[in-house]
Amino acid sequence: MKIPVTRQRSESLFKTALTYFPGGVNSPVRAFRSVEGSPLFMKRGDGCYVWDEDDNRFIDFCCSWGPLILGHNHPSIYARVMDAMSNGSSFGTPTALENELAELILSRNPFIDKIRFVSSGTEAVMSALRLARGFTGRNKVVKFEGCYHGHVDSMLVKAGSGLATFGTSSSAGVPESYASETIVLPLNDETSLRDCFERYGEDIACVIIEPIPANNGLLLQDASFLKSLREICTDSGALLFFDEVISGFRVGFNGAAEYFGIQPDLITYGKILGGGLPVGAYGAREEVMNCVAPDGPVYQAGTLSGNPVAMAAGIAQLTECAKDGFYEDQQRRTELFVGAINSHSREKGYNFELVTIGSIFWLSFDGKKRIQRADQIDSDMSAFSALFSALLSRGIYLGPSGYEVGFISNAHTEEVLSHAIQAFCESLDEIFA
Repeated sequence: MKIPVTRQRSESLFKTALTYFPGGVNSPVRAFRSVEGSPLFMKRGDGCYVWDEDDNRFIDFCCSWGPLILGHNHPSIYARVMDAMSNGSSFGTPTALENELAELILSRNPFIDKIRFVSSGTEAVMSALRLARGFTGRNKVVKFEGCYHGHVDSMLVKAGSGLATFGTSSSAGVPESYASETIVLPLNDETSLRDCFERYGEDIACVIIEPIPANNGLLLQDASFLKSLREICTDSGALLFFDEVISGFRVGFNGAAEYFGIQPDLITYGKILGGGLPVGAYGAREEVMNCVAPDGPVYQAGTLSGNPVAMAAGIAQLTECAKDGFYEDQQRRTELFVGAINSHSREKGYNFELVTIGSIFWLSFDGKKRIQRADQIDSDMSAFSALFSALLSRGIYLGPSGYEVGFISNAHTEEVLSHAIQAFCESLDEIFA
């Protein structure tokens, strides 16, 4: 059932924001350029709901782009954050909370021996790339088209012609000399991967990949490709780098490494790790992490690294995630949600399906074609824009881009998901009518 969605207050705030910020926002996708209207300004969240400045209430499947696996304003996180704040917001010194969060992670994670906390996923990737080069003494990095690794200069590259080409900058302000050290390959293509290593193997410091690419559609990879990647890196002496900023603590406590049973050499985390506050981290086996300052020559530092309030939020969230059955329940409710909507779409013959893994889902308008690479996605996002608007009018909020994924939180109960299923089915009927 449709609800009236007014944007008067949001539109006024956006008009003012345009005078303060580029595009009126502090992160580009928030500008609603891919969908209709001005962006919604949110003022409150609780559980699986958000309220905007015009007091419209929405079931939230954006979940702050992934961090809120427990939903908004979770009581355990709130209590730990308030307790930490009562003692001070930042010290620039070690705190016991850093040890507590590290113990919570490392005692359960067989893939890394040591960890370093930073303030964002991008910072974690930047630092880990430097570590890979410092540890191996090599300069070149292999990445894959369709994987996003934050706004690190050397990662903002796109593929040229051919199977294995050096990247060219896809952002102004990135020198070509930076991009030239990055080799861009197509996803799920073992032939191009082996050709690349035959040509440049001795110069490759690491291969970085989202093992579950979820920043440019949900590009599910064959497990055999990831296992071949592990073997090739081992044979060549290059480090295998899993960017698990999205998949870490999302598809399982230990992320895609656990899900696929593959041992990476470097892992980065973010999003869920911080419990809604800005936190990132990178980790590896002890031999690699011993290269990081002050133990080794690879320098990395941060004024707010290990911030006590952020550590407290992460401890509270990951304590909940570590409970028995947490991820099984997440997947069960996600499959219930996705299955009902896909069943409706199949019965009606719509060119639409939800693609899913763990508690992540993506809206695909490519029918039953399996999408594993970015170039397989239809660039026409008009259908997504129409569905986004139809869902918004029924009280459902998604990230405002057809390339972004949605998330199920622990706060999305079966009752809430039942309402969301009805809204999705009605919206599909509307746009495909």
